[in-house]
Amino acid sequence: MGNNTNNNGGGMGLGTILFLIFLVLKLTNYIDWSWWWVSAPLWVTAILYIVIAIIMATYLQKRRGRRK
Repeated sequence: MGNNTNNNGGGMGLGTILFLIFLVLKLTNYIDWSWWWVSAPLWVTAILYIVIAIIMATYLQKRRGRRK
């Protein structure tokens, strides 16, 4: 048959890796951080994606407005 390669490129990002490291450190009582700080890499990454999406949407909207 044919050569069927599927590379989705999805892997663990930096935020996920940091969260897992902080989680292990928290559960082993090596750090005494609040759970907010342990989970910070997850929500900070999500906020960054949202901000980037808003900036891109604004840019594309302005660019589309100039064409008319």
